[in-house]
Amino acid sequence: MRRGGEPGPGRARVLVFGDSLTWGVDPGKRRRHGEDDRWPVVLDKGLGGQVDIVTEGLPGRTTAYNDPGDVADRNGVRVLPTVLASHVPLDLVVFMLGTNDLKPHICGTAEGAAYGVAQLVRIVRTQPLIYDLTAPRALVVSPPVVRATPATGADSLWPERCRQAEMLASRLQAAAEAAGAAFFDAACVAHTSDLDGVHLDAEASRAIGTALVPVVRDLLAQPAGCAHAET
Repeated sequence: MRRGGEPGPGRARVLVFGDSLTWGVDPGKRRRHGEDDRWPVVLDKGLGGQVDIVTEGLPGRTTAYNDPGDVADRNGVRVLPTVLASHVPLDLVVFMLGTNDLKPHICGTAEGAAYGVAQLVRIVRTQPLIYDLTAPRALVVSPPVVRATPATGADSLWPERCRQAEMLASRLQAAAEAAGAAFFDAACVAHTSDLDGVHLDAEASRAIGTALVPVVRDLLAQPAGCAHAET
């Protein structure tokens, strides 16, 4: 596997950009999963330590929207250019976002989340990079579907959020394909916790990391894309 933009052999670098599902919130203990239960770590080990995985997970992160109730900047589109510049060279950027976009006070629709993901992919493909480095590929991962649980049943806004969540994968897939990114639906291998209907238990988190190993390996084996020069 070749590091993007560098001549000859080298370790590939993958940036994982996500929210609490990537950071590793444990819905049972309301703290962070141990390293072995975080899907980016499982992905790293599944690739045999041959790839550098850079994990940028922030609870509450959105694709492209502000959270008026939070001090930290959780707007992915606003933060991504700085993150990319911090971690070049990169061969692949993996996005798993959209869950927080469905909150009514943030965006509230699957279509809005898809729009935000398209903007994230556009940034990856077009942001000027130093030293004529090759622009990394992008992989959009649709998160497991948000669903109602006994803990959320009393929330009158939850049914609409769940309805939008059911549409999220198809909207994200269309946006990813239109933007030239690869796509993977994590709901095919994992589901959200029975405790809160949003986060991942350890088994689900590990399942996503395992399932992404061949996907990421295949993407890294493909020919490099176009280069973007510094401006």
